[in-house]
Amino acid sequence: MEKMICRILLLIILTSCVSGSFVVNVTQTSYQAEENHNITLEWTFTTKPDRSTKTLFIICELFISDKLSVLYHVHEGVEVSESQDEKFSGRVQSDKDALREGRIRLQLSRLRTDDSGLYLCEVNSDYGFGVGRCRLNVTAAADEPKHQTPTMNPQTESRGRIYCGFLAAFEKPVEVTSKPANSKRIGLHAALALFAVSELLETRELLQGHNSLPTS
Repeated sequence: MEKMICRILLLIILTSCVSGSFVVNVTQTSYQAEENHNITLEWTFTTKPDRSTKTLFIICELFISDKLSVLYHVHEGVEVSESQDEKFSGRVQSDKDALREGRIRLQLSRLRTDDSGLYLCEVNSDYGFGVGRCRLNVTAAADEPKHQTPTMNPQTESRGRIYCGFLAAFEKPVEVTSKPANSKRIGLHAALALFAVSELLETRELLQGHNSLPTS
């Protein structure tokens, strides 16, 4: 662990001592992403038109606690996949065209929470040296929202209650007696029954019309 810390400190010191003609920068100093998503980490470095990418030595690493994991390695302009740490295997895509323009673009896919940490990218060439660093924080995936039971439109719910109420009234048997004194009551029951039938038919038409409306 002490050797790793010394190496990082040495890189930072050397970066501060290198002349301003060669600079390694990051487009973002901090990245925030969610688990299982993808993200692109990007660094830029000074290029010279008369220099070939074959003079480039690049190594990008993740530093967590006391461990360094190689994310990306280029030796004399050629990517060395054998140097990549197993945890990044199959999850890193580099933009080779961007490299010729002085940009290191690395897409890290299927993010995991243990991808969080400090990322150091060291660039060394025959005309300069520098280090760029950024931090990535990967949060755990949020729980999927629970399935919600669709709510009924208040107007439809009200019509449904009216329909049920009139249906119950219609199905209730009407009591008929042979006494003349109850003739008025019989007429009232008959009128209520006719009213219930009329409202029942009207409510059915309203419900059918509502159900036939197009849904968004």
